[in-house]
Amino acid sequence: MAKIGYIGLGLMGAPMARNLMKAGHELVVHNRSQEIVQALVREGATAAHSPKDVAEQVEVIFTNLPDSPDVEKVALGENGIIEGAHDGLIFIDNSTIKPETARSIAEKFAEIGVRSLDAPVSGGDIGAKAGTLTIMVGGDKGAYEQVLPLLEVIGKTITYIGDSGAGQIAKAANQVIVAGTMVAMAEALVLAQKCGVDPAKVVQAISRGAAQCWALDNKPQRLFKRNLSPGFKAHMQAKDLKIVVDTARSYQISVPQTALAHQLYEAMCAMGNSDLDNSAIVTVFEALANTTVQSDTELT
Repeated sequence: MAKIGYIGLGLMGAPMARNLMKAGHELVVHNRSQEIVQALVREGATAAHSPKDVAEQVEVIFTNLPDSPDVEKVALGENGIIEGAHDGLIFIDNSTIKPETARSIAEKFAEIGVRSLDAPVSGGDIGAKAGTLTIMVGGDKGAYEQVLPLLEVIGKTITYIGDSGAGQIAKAANQVIVAGTMVAMAEALVLAQKCGVDPAKVVQAISRGAAQCWALDNKPQRLFKRNLSPGFKAHMQAKDLKIVVDTARSYQISVPQTALAHQLYEAMCAMGNSDLDNSAIVTVFEALANTTVQSDTELT
């Protein structure tokens, strides 16, 4: 069994770290908030004082952090991974960050004999807990093959995309579709509600036809019950969409639908709903239509 480091124990990182421990791996953890660190220590993990401290003790180190600057700081900053790195260390970043940031970090680590993988994930906290995440991987092919058994602990669908940054490009494409379907679902539910039709009945009618999608399969019943607790927070969705828009601009690609979705999520955050689930984008459409989506019909 490998000795593994995990840095970033948030909504996604903590259950992913737990799954690695449950598979029998020795885990060294670090996080800004200490409450989750202590919880994992009670479950058998070892606490580290810094990313440098983690890197010095492990063979493979995972990070799962909010944004590009956070990953850069943990990887390359003072007391960062690079200061505790050793030849043969494999760095795996499960964060969603800019592709150019992933490439830059990989280049700097390669100079000191550390191989890197950008391995963003999709599937929300449900997938993180169940170990059924989709993982999109870019970077060193040999490192990927070496750590594939670890990735199979935390994910169900694992695809090697290509060189460094390719995993992040795949995640950007994923977020284009995730946000687009969440926005479309919200608009459809509000349309039904405002027109006086039971939105749950509409979902039943359309969810096995051409409109079928993950959002429609998983989110309406929670929305009808006003359960807006996050599986994936809205402000993180907004951040990911900004990455898509910025990346598209760098490559001179037009992404009008995603640009609009980004603005809608920014509006949701401005309304004070940034910590709600990304499906709660429906609150923006509800405010525009002066209605509230609701139904007592149980979806099956």
